[in-house]
Amino acid sequence: MPEVLLTLQWPDGRTSELYSPSTVILEHLPPGTSLSVGELEQRGVEALRQASERVRARYGFACTRTDEEREKLRRQVAGYATDQQVKITRRSN
Repeated sequence: MPEVLLTLQWPDGRTSELYSPSTVILEHLPPGTSLSVGELEQRGVEALRQASERVRARYGFACTRTDEEREKLRRQVAGYATDQQVKITRRSN
């Protein structure tokens, strides 16, 4: 499956990466857009759930890394107000 790495630029200027084992994440978190922290959390959690299910459908087991990414995302968003903006870009390989 094609992996995707997104770069998230947080309201305070910090950046982090968000990994997905599937391109389905691009439907939820399109590169080049800005989302509120609250919307990023909602869309990101759902996208990672769907990505894990795509891995399960193809290989017979879920992607445990998506669980780790979901928890990492939840920890990161907890440090910001839900209405602050996060910029999403796609990391080039």
